[in-house]
Amino acid sequence: MGASPFVRFRDVARTSSYAPGLVKRPVTSFTLEKQPTRHPGLDGARGLAVLAMVMGHTLDALLTPEARALPWVQNYWAFRGITAPLFLLVAGWAVVAALGTKPNAARDIYGRRLRRSLLLIFLGYLLHWPGWGAVHDLGWSSQMLSLVFAFDALQCIGFALLFGSTLLALAPPRWGRSGVLLVLAVGIPLVSAAMWRFGAGLPGPLQQFIGSAEGSRFPFFPWAGFFFAGALAAHALHLLRPGWPQGLALLAVGAGLLALTRVAPSDWSPTSPWMVMFRVGQGLMVLGAVNLAPRWLSGLLAPFGRLSLWVYVLHLPVVYGWADIAGLAGRIGPTLSVPAALGVAAALLVVCTLLARFGRWVFAQARPWRAGSTTLNASINGSTRLGTRG
Repeated sequence: MGASPFVRFRDVARTSSYAPGLVKRPVTSFTLEKQPTRHPGLDGARGLAVLAMVMGHTLDALLTPEARALPWVQNYWAFRGITAPLFLLVAGWAVVAALGTKPNAARDIYGRRLRRSLLLIFLGYLLHWPGWGAVHDLGWSSQMLSLVFAFDALQCIGFALLFGSTLLALAPPRWGRSGVLLVLAVGIPLVSAAMWRFGAGLPGPLQQFIGSAEGSRFPFFPWAGFFFAGALAAHALHLLRPGWPQGLALLAVGAGLLALTRVAPSDWSPTSPWMVMFRVGQGLMVLGAVNLAPRWLSGLLAPFGRLSLWVYVLHLPVVYGWADIAGLAGRIGPTLSVPAALGVAAALLVVCTLLARFGRWVFAQARPWRAGSTTLNASINGSTRLGTRG
């Protein structure tokens, strides 16, 4: 996993002192935004969710009916329900963890959060673009609007990030963060049923957003509740050291929520607060378990977690198709055995991860002015040396 970011910062500070022929370079103050502390379980949990996501989508598209009926596949299908809630939980956790303890951090980085949320929303709608042919054939109809504005996980995260960042930036620094996150985490699941009834008469895109329209897979109500539950957990546990302290606390909170679901009658309806509490409890248990896992295990999963957005964006069109281009579901269909489908899933995960890493590298090379660019640092350091020789 390498040295801690705090250790790296200390070493940089030491090497920035006076040296013969050099002018002392100013030391940049450490902030969570400029050199974030990676949570030891965060990327591991996100990587585990990526692994389950790619595997689940591929098996869903390619397994034969006989293979689906196998008992262990059915058990996996039941566990697979935690994948999307875990993604949303970890996304919310990461957003609040990056704020650190600085009171005005939400305001300082609001522009960055706004751009990120708009990117997520754009990518989410782009992935569901049905193609110009479908739009032309359907015309300006409710069916066309449902296809174009189909609401999925990326839009849910994007809008949750947009609304959450805005409210946190406007909230009072001292107590506002706790109040906003508590109201959103608890309130969104509780009002979801009422919002679905209210949205029944609204235009199609708004119905997709709220959840009352057919085809809305991860509507804002109640799925944004997972995002804000993760954000609230990060805020509540930020004083505990990542690793064992936070891991045990997450296990305790998750177990407590699961115990509460045993007291109340189970309800798996799409607007059920019980369902949200149950999945949040499971997600916190998974995040806690990954915190307690050996670092080498988190290290194996972390690369997938750090590239989770782009693996998500790359693998969906391959599996399900995009616009008029058929994916594996249309070209191969449910014809493969379990070993063959798992092999396709593993290959797809590796290829998408490599493409995402290559794309990130190209993007970094195309923007040498970014902070941390080795090219820029070398140029600055070289200019400093040449300009200060006596």
